[in-house]
Amino acid sequence: MKTTIEHIFKESIRVKEATLSKNLDEMMAAVKLVTDALKKNRKVILFGNGGSAADSQHIAAEFIGRFQKERKALPAVALTTDTSALTALGNDYGFNVIFSRQIEGLGQKGDVAWGISTSGNSPNVIEGIKKAKQMGLKTLSLTGCDGGKLARLTDISLIVPSSVTARIQESHLCIAHAICELVENQFS
Repeated sequence: MKTTIEHIFKESIRVKEATLSKNLDEMMAAVKLVTDALKKNRKVILFGNGGSAADSQHIAAEFIGRFQKERKALPAVALTTDTSALTALGNDYGFNVIFSRQIEGLGQKGDVAWGISTSGNSPNVIEGIKKAKQMGLKTLSLTGCDGGKLARLTDISLIVPSSVTARIQESHLCIAHAICELVENQFS
């Protein structure tokens, strides 16, 4: 058991180091993208499935509440929290439109659509990003593996170089926290 725990931690550290090396410039660009949108009174719209849905909610809460310091609330919404909308859209139109339809209704030009998919190939996240681009939203993605189709669609792609879902999600949270901290530092 001790060896397994040590292996998990060492692998997580290795993946985070590789992620940092591969994505440092993209992370700085993401901070600028989000900061610029928020300073123009636009919002951040986050979405993903499963663990990525939970990450979407977590990140939105960091912006609305606070990350580390007291400051004004920053507008962010996770499209994964309205069970009535999710189930109605899934039932009436199909699961692939649960995010694109919400973006159509809630998104505005200049907002940031932030899609999260460990594989980069989640059809509903891809459709959400496509709708966002059609409407003039800026787009950002958190993915893993080779980035999948999603990474090729977004303005900024942050790709964790791993195929292990748990390690990808751990790095996604680290990336998101870094972005939250640096964005928050731009507001009082």
